[in-house]
Amino acid sequence: MQSFAEKLKIFKNNKVVNWHEHVWTDAKGNLNIPEADLLVESAKKAGMDVLVCSLPVTRGNPEPGICRKYNDYVYEAMQRYPGIIQGMCYVNPGYAKEACLEIERCVKELGFIGVKLYNQYFISDPAVHSVIEKCIELDIPILEHAGRDNSLPVSQPFISDGTHFAKAAEKYPEALFIYAHIGGGGDYHWSLKAIADYPNVFLDISGSIYDEDLIEETVRKMGVERVMFGTDGSFSSSMGKLLGCKLSEAEKIAILNNKHMERYLERGMKK
Repeated sequence: MQSFAEKLKIFKNNKVVNWHEHVWTDAKGNLNIPEADLLVESAKKAGMDVLVCSLPVTRGNPEPGICRKYNDYVYEAMQRYPGIIQGMCYVNPGYAKEACLEIERCVKELGFIGVKLYNQYFISDPAVHSVIEKCIELDIPILEHAGRDNSLPVSQPFISDGTHFAKAAEKYPEALFIYAHIGGGGDYHWSLKAIADYPNVFLDISGSIYDEDLIEETVRKMGVERVMFGTDGSFSSSMGKLLGCKLSEAEKIAILNNKHMERYLERGMKK
């Protein structure tokens, strides 16, 4: 039986792209530099090579100016850690014109490689169509906060589950959607069943749920080529899930650096 140290070598000996992480603000509303430093330092120790980061607003309906300021903080982190932090542009689709202009700015001027959406709207809501179409135009992925909320009262009434992704994917087969944190809460079986037949929906393995067979079922339903490594604030949970699952080493390596997504990273590196 392999020791834990031996198992960890898969992170040290292969390229690891973490597709779901965040930088945050401090008490004064600026980029929290010590926290970002710790994130990067910890990622290096864990064997992660790239952190794809965003800074979403997790409550309310933020105005475009807030989104722009938060994206500027992500860019500050990208400049502080070149080659390690890549950016996802956070926008509020309810401000369609401003959101599309912000995506243009972040991608074309700042080198961001995708868009991050939170729970302000279902991914299938018509309010999001302009953002999806802009992402298709720019050929960038959309990482959407997701989960199947079965609790009452519902804490996030507009969180997208697999059925919302399926509707969006069917309407926009040329878009690339990323279902955030399949282990992030609620009934992941429901969402896997809904999105399995839509090849333009990928997902990341982050989230605090680490049920036995979670990763194996995800790969059975989705195919390993649509599964991505991500941590969303919890390195130990995501690393442990991957190390402990009953996949082959080749399948684990494929998740750690999803080859289909490499071209987005390469584009960001050129900026």
